[in-house]
Amino acid sequence: MSTGKEELEVDDDLVELEDDEAPAPVVEVAKTNLSKRRTIDNLLEERRLQRQLADYDFDL
Repeated sequence: MSTGKEELEVDDDLVELEDDEAPAPVVEVAKTNLSKRRTIDNLLEERRLQRQLADYDFDL
């Protein structure tokens, strides 16, 4: 356990970014991931419906 008397090392090498150098927003990645997820969900739903249709007894 720490006794509270130890000195912690602090890195003061932070680089401040100007407005022009701001990192790109992560929104694009989220949109891409959501789009991929929707595509996968649609394919799985289609596969499920095709399986149900194949299992359906047409001779009722």
